[in-house]
Amino acid sequence: MYSRLKYTEKQRNISEFILLGFSYDQNMQIFCFVLFLFCYDTLLAGNFLILVSIRCSPLFHQPMYYFLSHLSSMDICYTSTVTPKFIGDLLGGTKTISYDNCMLQVFAMHFFGSTEVFILTVMALDRYVAICKPLHYVIIMNRTKCYLLVLAAWAGGALHSFPQLLMAIQLPFCGPNELDHYFCDIFPLLKVACTDTYITGVLVVANSGMVALVTFVVLFVSYVIILFSLRHHSAEGRLKALSTCGSHITVVILFLGPSIFAYIRPPTTFPEDKIFALFYTIVAPMFNPLIYTLRNTEMKSAMRKVLCQTLFSKEVCN
Repeated sequence: MYSRLKYTEKQRNISEFILLGFSYDQNMQIFCFVLFLFCYDTLLAGNFLILVSIRCSPLFHQPMYYFLSHLSSMDICYTSTVTPKFIGDLLGGTKTISYDNCMLQVFAMHFFGSTEVFILTVMALDRYVAICKPLHYVIIMNRTKCYLLVLAAWAGGALHSFPQLLMAIQLPFCGPNELDHYFCDIFPLLKVACTDTYITGVLVVANSGMVALVTFVVLFVSYVIILFSLRHHSAEGRLKALSTCGSHITVVILFLGPSIFAYIRPPTTFPEDKIFALFYTIVAPMFNPLIYTLRNTEMKSAMRKVLCQTLFSKEVCN
């Protein structure tokens, strides 16, 4: 592999890329800076609050909240690979990123993003067992299996992202170094590579596109089965299950919908790609805390307790 990397290095004569971002208008960039800084701060605060609330309460021992804590961790890691630099570039002049950091961003984006997709799948499995097989829930979703499912999600993320990285580092770059995006991704890189990228593009679609599409289909079918089985439950049980499943479905649509548009098509770039990318890099992770806590009384109670103990004494909160 080392010799392959040395060969690839000889095939490029650029050391950095220029990210074109959204707009050259200074006023628009300042507006975007304020907007996305607010979004990123909200995202960090919300997901950290969920993490601390779950870790500091008995909810951590329930599979659904154990998986939710991992989802919040992925939201923070995933968004932080792109958003801080994006926000900083909005106030800077030329938006550059070194070749090595660009490759690292490609890997991190796909690793944390795909791991998050697999955790969403695990959460759908958890809801399926809880609603369709309630008497066997404790046995099926025991602690060991929860650990293994999260480990499988991380392994799936690695299996998806390493091929993406290998395809990216083998691309030769010898001409234009302007990427029509606000972060490094495989399709913008294919556009400026000085070689025929048709085969690589097909492989990217087969990898990223099919992961997004297959996962979406699996999640859609699983939630259809869950909703269909609710007709045998009481009105109160249906309302509680619909509330939980509705939150999950909203997250899946916000995250996977734009991802499918971005990757399950011919390997080229469109101006709309940057808008859709905002949904799966910033918007969906920002709304996750709100979606998962708005109608969840257990989470709201745990978060109130954490906030109360942070601001006041334990005796006052108890």
